[in-house]
Amino acid sequence: MAALLLHTPSAFASHFSAARHLRLPVPHAAEEHVSVFEQKDRRSQRGLRSHLAPSCVRVTKVRGVRVSSAVDTFLALAPVLSMVDLVIVGDALVRLGLATERELRARAENSHERGAIRARTAAALVRRGVDSPMETRLRLLIVLAGLPEPEVNRILRDAGGDWVIRMDLSYPWLKLMIEYDGRQHAHDVGQWNRDLERREELDRLGWRLLVVTAKGFFRHPDQTLLRLHGALRDHGCTDLPSRLSDEWRRHFPVAR
Repeated sequence: MAALLLHTPSAFASHFSAARHLRLPVPHAAEEHVSVFEQKDRRSQRGLRSHLAPSCVRVTKVRGVRVSSAVDTFLALAPVLSMVDLVIVGDALVRLGLATERELRARAENSHERGAIRARTAAALVRRGVDSPMETRLRLLIVLAGLPEPEVNRILRDAGGDWVIRMDLSYPWLKLMIEYDGRQHAHDVGQWNRDLERREELDRLGWRLLVVTAKGFFRHPDQTLLRLHGALRDHGCTDLPSRLSDEWRRHFPVAR
């Protein structure tokens, strides 16, 4: 990372630059981010953001580059990412084995840096076993609307104990499964046949599959939530709110 060469050896990649080195899903950032522990070591150059790091920040090496630790990267991103994007980062850290849910929550609780409140909120929503950013987004849409939180990536087995399917999101006690399908057009005949066979197997086991499309998520999330509310009601969910919370609207602007 060329930006580090402008600094003293104690400098390290942080924020978005650290996230890229850790292979975390973050929005694009044009500038390189470098942090130092002393004000005199900061540098100014076009395309560079220089930060003064708290003394408690831990530094590690990734492919020969000094970067902030996984948890410190999470905390550094808290002031600049949305709450949803920060949970996506947290889920990825846990999936990659770079941090645990407990570590993220403990450090966020003890943080007094800028963004600490958002870090605590996001850390409390991080879950183990999440496979993709869209799984995180869909789960958060559901939770922020006040609906019961679905389980993440549960394995469904038949009566003989044989593996049937790994479910993105589900309510096992209601036999209701939710899946995101971002395909705009389904032209793969093989995949279409596999999907059909899977749905038949789910029907045989008494499960209902609710598919959320890209259009349903990004353009009509309100309708998607009403569909899920109805499905939960039909399957006997007893702790449904009388009306959906509007909290989700703060975090999921509807695409037009």
